[in-house]
Amino acid sequence: MHWTHDTNRQTPIVLAIDDVPANLDVLVAHLLQEAIELTVALSGEEGLELADSLRPDLILLDVMMPGMDGFEVCRRLKANPELADIPVLFLTAVDEEVEIERGFALGAVDYVHKPYSIPILKARMHNHLALKRKSDQLALLARTDGLTGVANRRHFDEGFASEWQRARRHGRTLSLVLVDVDHFKRFNDRYGHGEGDRCLKRVAGALDGCIRRPGDLLARFGGEEFVALMPDTEAAAALTIAERMREAVGRLAIEHAENSACRHVTISIGVATVRPTPTCQPEDLLKAADDCLYRAKGGGRNQVAVASSQEAAR
Repeated sequence: MHWTHDTNRQTPIVLAIDDVPANLDVLVAHLLQEAIELTVALSGEEGLELADSLRPDLILLDVMMPGMDGFEVCRRLKANPELADIPVLFLTAVDEEVEIERGFALGAVDYVHKPYSIPILKARMHNHLALKRKSDQLALLARTDGLTGVANRRHFDEGFASEWQRARRHGRTLSLVLVDVDHFKRFNDRYGHGEGDRCLKRVAGALDGCIRRPGDLLARFGGEEFVALMPDTEAAAALTIAERMREAVGRLAIEHAENSACRHVTISIGVATVRPTPTCQPEDLLKAADDCLYRAKGGGRNQVAVASSQEAAR
């Protein structure tokens, strides 16, 4: 069940897990007018599934539930690297110090005792949402390239490892698009590093405009190279996006007198797609895309080269 106060994507998501519908009805009645998206679950199992799919900003978790209790739900959340940072606020009638200590040891950030005061619950909820927002902002800064504003190499490496495991686990495809700005050293030599930085910012913006799905990731790979990570993307779709990128950079019409082919900034692109198997490693996909990039540059630049399925999977 899902209630929305504000459909804005910036609105924080709060997940409430309690096996007693009447308790959830009370939360819904009092929290629906708050600036949050409120989702509820009637069991620990359902709560874990919703946490995995929604990635809420805060979980309000009842301790005493049949089957999987709140402590076990919290333990499983904290054991999952992708969910471990979600703050858990326990709602409980348990008032024993040892139980409260157990909850904090499992990673809970706070307790609110039943029957709880709604104003106190709201205040603590908003405090933890504010802390989560600040934490997310700091994490975003740590994953962002300072010059171009797209993801940095660290963020890409983490995302690549995670998406590789997901693709392998579910038997899905994963595509990489590796981009290099043609003759960029000559550009810097001719126009200066200040103009070179501005060029990279504009190129990054053009590339980012071609990445339209939430699960896709564009990152600065290093120097004048960029990489796009695209889960669940077949080779033909990856090629289409790569060509869109090449055209978008061309439309910027950034003067580049040292690019003898067309006198403006262009990019070369290598594309590789794979469905991960136990014998295939992430480095194989990256090498296949890099080999194609080398081929595109060797073939005259300002073009896209695509790896065959054999090249990507070797």
